[in-house]
Amino acid sequence: MPRAPLARTLIAVALLAQTPATFAAGFTIPQILAAPFASDLVASPDLRAFAWVSDARGARNVWIAVGTSPNGAFEARRLTHYAADDGLEIADLAFVPHRDQLLYARGGDFEYPDKPAPNPAQLTAGVVQEVWLADLRGRESIKLGEGHAPLASPDGVRVLFLHEGKVFEVAPRKGAKAERLFKTRGTVDSLRFSPDGKHLAFVCTRGDHSFVGVYTFADRTLRWVDASFSYDLEPRWSQDGTRIAFLRIPSTHDEVGLVPHRTGFPWSIRVASLRDAAVAEVYRAPHGAGSVFHALSSDQQLFWSGGDHLVFPAENDGWMHFYSVPASGGAARLLTPGPFEIEYAAANPDGTRIVYAANAGDIGRRHLWQLTIADGRLEQLSPGTGIETTPAVLADGTSVAFLRADARTPMHAAALSPGTPIAELMAEGLPADFPAAALVEPQHVDLPQRAGLAAHGVLFVPTSAAAGERHPAVVFMHGGPIRQMLLGWHYMDYYSNAYGMNQYLASRGYVVLALNYRAGIGYGLDFREADGIGAAGASEYNDLLAAADFLRARPDVDPQRIGLWGGSYGGYMTALGLARNSDLFKAGVDLHGVHDWHHWTLATVRDNLPLYPLDAPPAVLATALAASPISSIASWRSPVLLIQGDDDHNVAFSESVRLAEALREQGVEYQELVLPDEIHGFLRYASWVRAYEAAAEFLDAKLGVAAAR
Repeated sequence: MPRAPLARTLIAVALLAQTPATFAAGFTIPQILAAPFASDLVASPDLRAFAWVSDARGARNVWIAVGTSPNGAFEARRLTHYAADDGLEIADLAFVPHRDQLLYARGGDFEYPDKPAPNPAQLTAGVVQEVWLADLRGRESIKLGEGHAPLASPDGVRVLFLHEGKVFEVAPRKGAKAERLFKTRGTVDSLRFSPDGKHLAFVCTRGDHSFVGVYTFADRTLRWVDASFSYDLEPRWSQDGTRIAFLRIPSTHDEVGLVPHRTGFPWSIRVASLRDAAVAEVYRAPHGAGSVFHALSSDQQLFWSGGDHLVFPAENDGWMHFYSVPASGGAARLLTPGPFEIEYAAANPDGTRIVYAANAGDIGRRHLWQLTIADGRLEQLSPGTGIETTPAVLADGTSVAFLRADARTPMHAAALSPGTPIAELMAEGLPADFPAAALVEPQHVDLPQRAGLAAHGVLFVPTSAAAGERHPAVVFMHGGPIRQMLLGWHYMDYYSNAYGMNQYLASRGYVVLALNYRAGIGYGLDFREADGIGAAGASEYNDLLAAADFLRARPDVDPQRIGLWGGSYGGYMTALGLARNSDLFKAGVDLHGVHDWHHWTLATVRDNLPLYPLDAPPAVLATALAASPISSIASWRSPVLLIQGDDDHNVAFSESVRLAEALREQGVEYQELVLPDEIHGFLRYASWVRAYEAAAEFLDAKLGVAAAR
């Protein structure tokens, strides 16, 4: 679950394993999950270069691509040489300006970096999260200290990083000793150097509120900017370094997360002057739609334009769009109208243009668009049937690096320069036995409206389907719930794995429907924040019933052989389906699902505080219990496979322990797979393979598919 209110609750899951069991299908689970997966792409501030992380069968490494000519050509090479499936993630990449160096962090759970580092590979020396300095010329990487989120100063002289909520400083060289930069109460994050490098803006979170702070290096002074009872977040410097813009989000003691939040107390944007300490509110969200701040998936939410405007995301028209407002205050202007959602965005160096990824005109994919801020001109950069996302504008101001996939090729790095075709950077290549040609082209489907909304889905029809033949079917449900399954390989590793698993099941003869139920993203504010979702009533269960009706009506589906599978929130939906309708759903695979909203605690997010405040009305608690699978355990009959790692920081391991106890008492068949020291989104390739093979064999056995060979 995210830490602060910048984004709402996040729950998700996926899987893998060790022994490459070969099934009757044309490919195996280890093969479909073996392709390198690219993520964490960043651009250099002063070179025509960018870097990313590649995960190949659990061995994670940093890669870099450098422009070799002005015509769009790039040369990619690997900077690190880790070879083991050791569960050590790499993230937080950051170039060091004016030096041939790049920073990265390795180890730990990057969603919860201040928790003890997980160790699913049982490394006997233990695991700590560390900051490393890689040399672009190929020299050996240097360890700088324990921590994460490294950031280099604009002159490249100093490096800052975080460790246990504190800020440390170190020189980017071998043998340098890290020292704590300053002392303060609370937990520090969101480090931002001023353009001249003389000041540091940051956020200090103190439980039910947070401050924006400014540290000055010359005199080692610390000051707070317009301290309040709210969450002040996302400090961003003006281009001349004299002002800071930030978000102010009201703090509410009864926030429980997993209920609809369509409206609330309006958030605002404030601008503070460092010269005279003046602070002004330049934007206040309207009441109604857009009053609750919902963040982009990007790290950056506020953009200073060259014309001294602030560009920001908002949902005032019911969709996630960009608006602009003068930095001195005034009326907000909608820049990106239409029924689509912006997800990731990055500005060019001079702040005149923003490149963003959105599902405009292609709701089941992502494509890149360019916004010219001054005149509002929009240009699509990447049409077609691919999926393009997480853009980063290079130092030349015109070239764009991004991640790209399609229905058959998983996420990889790519680049686009004006007047040139897309440069696909797949230096590692796909494994020789990767079954790209055997994969089916998924189809977008709109389900019939139920309880006021129509859900959507991604349908995988087995290529072996013959006229009149009835197949078993499964419904896959994503986590989050703020996620969307796409018409191709996903840009999140968890759902990239899930897409591969769905393709594998289709190759085994299953009709697979990946359900995009209400509470998910991609379809607007009213869909994501639908009435009665989650602990407020589980209204998204209507969409699972609509999916069942859709499958049962298909002539190629055997209505007596429909199963469920999903992770996290998808595990919750799987358990809810089996508990309420064992007559419809004959078996299920539940990966680290939530099973009891009433008793569930956000143990790793809110320091063991309960999900609900002590003064929660009894009716709210009763509704939460009724929306939980545990409340319908008496009607649960279908067998289930429960899978979870016991170092899960998103969903308490006790959720599965308590469900197993309840199933035993009811005499319901369940099988279990526990992965010691694994986290919510498994860190090891071996764990994913093991979990997915167990899931496939369980579904095969319970839905009457020919036994695995």
